[in-house]
Amino acid sequence: MTAITPGHARSEPTDARRYDLDWLRVIAFAILIFYHVGMFYVSWDWHVKSVHAGPAAEWAMRLVSPWRLSLLFFISGVALRFVADRTRPARLAADRLSRLGLPILASVLFIVPPQSWLELVEKGEFSGGLLAFWPSYLNPASGYSIITPTYNHLWYVVYLMIYTVALAPAFPALSRWASGPGARLMAAAFAGRRGVVAALIAPALPHVIFRVALDPHFPTTHALVDDWANHAHSLTMFLTGYILAKDPSFWSAIARGRWAALGLAIGFAAVLTPVWSNWDALFGNDGSYAALAWPARIARVLYAWLAIAALLGLAQARLNRPGRALTYMTEAIFPWYILHQTLTVLAGYWLTRQGLGAGTEFALVALATIGGCAILHEVVIRRIGWLRPLFGLKPAHSPASAARRASTRLRFTPMSE
Repeated sequence: MTAITPGHARSEPTDARRYDLDWLRVIAFAILIFYHVGMFYVSWDWHVKSVHAGPAAEWAMRLVSPWRLSLLFFISGVALRFVADRTRPARLAADRLSRLGLPILASVLFIVPPQSWLELVEKGEFSGGLLAFWPSYLNPASGYSIITPTYNHLWYVVYLMIYTVALAPAFPALSRWASGPGARLMAAAFAGRRGVVAALIAPALPHVIFRVALDPHFPTTHALVDDWANHAHSLTMFLTGYILAKDPSFWSAIARGRWAALGLAIGFAAVLTPVWSNWDALFGNDGSYAALAWPARIARVLYAWLAIAALLGLAQARLNRPGRALTYMTEAIFPWYILHQTLTVLAGYWLTRQGLGAGTEFALVALATIGGCAILHEVVIRRIGWLRPLFGLKPAHSPASAARRASTRLRFTPMSE
């Protein structure tokens, strides 16, 4: 698309493809993959753990954790707006059930089970092989300490599908509002220098309210039915992306404020990192000084949006261009996302029992995860027609799909197309 020049918002929103957000989606998923490799090495609870697990890398994980999934929900909302504006609600809902539901079902049945198997082996609750474990994994009454069957890291896709299908009937009205009264409201809110301030603060305000009102009462579970605080954050970020997707005033303000957002995000990170690393010493592990922790909690919410705003602005300025690597990775990244955590768990469980040093082990776990994703996608998934829909890909090489790809080439539709 023609980039929105900082300081010069166009009068009409564009439907041209947003390559910057394509790139940013790929980057966000790459960060997520390395984050899950990192979970094997930090002291926090996870499916399996390295013998070298400890707190050394936790400061970096904490810097990424507040915004990694929020960024994906925001981009998913933007992507869906472009699709919803040219698709009937019933067709959109049916398409999402197919395009996201099939990968979820296939993953629950075949991709995720090795994660649960090795987690229970490590806990001493199961001692047999994967094939022996699979029937009991499919039985919800097996009595394990973890829920089976499960979707584990695919909770983001499950939530995205539920939000899309549930809200599909409302999308036409929401788009009309965003293009009419909403656009006029945004034009006033995001104009001039005050508009930059609004763009860097306003989207975070609902999340501040959720942090105070919901988070203390509804810990994150990813279990869908009891995850109310996480739903509030995730759904709000998804709808924020949907509403602002085509608003030139917002994107102009984000472009103008990208350096301010980056500087503020770095400043927040510099202040919050020692606070997070010494949380119990500062606020008491028994909750005796819990009230004093609230400024840090609110600052974490603001930091998350500032980091997202900085990434949106920098990508808009620097990454809004096509390329062969982008074309390839736009298709590949969803299968990679589906595969990566199982590969990390399998490789990590075996490698950490080989007596390797921490650096060597980490390099091999990362190589097994990235290399395994690349090989399985390139050699198997994208080349076998019946496998493609199970990993969120369109059927290959049909004349109809080729025509659709040609007709939508200039539109931003990651994961949603």
